Amino acid sequence: MSGQFEATVEVDRAVEEVFAYLADGRNDPRFSPRVLRIERIPDAPTTVGTVFRSTVKDAGMKTAREFRITALEAPVRLRWTEASKNSVTVREGGYDLERLTGGRTRVRIFNVLEGHGLGKLLVGLALAAARKDADAFGARIKAATEAAIAPR
Repeated sequence: MSGQFEATVEVDRAVEEVFAYLADGRNDPRFSPRVLRIERIPDAPTTVGTVFRSTVKDAGMKTAREFRITALEAPVRLRWTEASKNSVTVREGGYDLERLTGGRTRVRIFNVLEGHGLGKLLVGLALAAARKDADAFGARIKAATEAAIAPR
């Protein structure tokens, strides 16, 4: 079993700046409290093939995660897939950004979760939790991005 959750928010910053902020996955702990630490490999600007290794805490358990960037079209599209072997993984995830009037940006984030082994039984619970938090997750992305990027 697999399924998707998503969130959409409007950020009061320019699309190029929002894209640059979100493409640097090292910013994830600023809006995702489950991310305890993260590193970018190589430590260079994000491109297709860049890997982000992290330690996250889900349901009280710490796990190692590894995400590989699979597509990058600045400043409107970013895709990733999870390469780590956990019971529930992200088959595909991404950001879609849209330039709005007044220097604003619409951001859509999504993740397709997939269960493996015992995770096939757990993926429904993970999806329910992610969907329940989706609007709040979007609001955290908006708040963190606007706090990190000075208004023009």
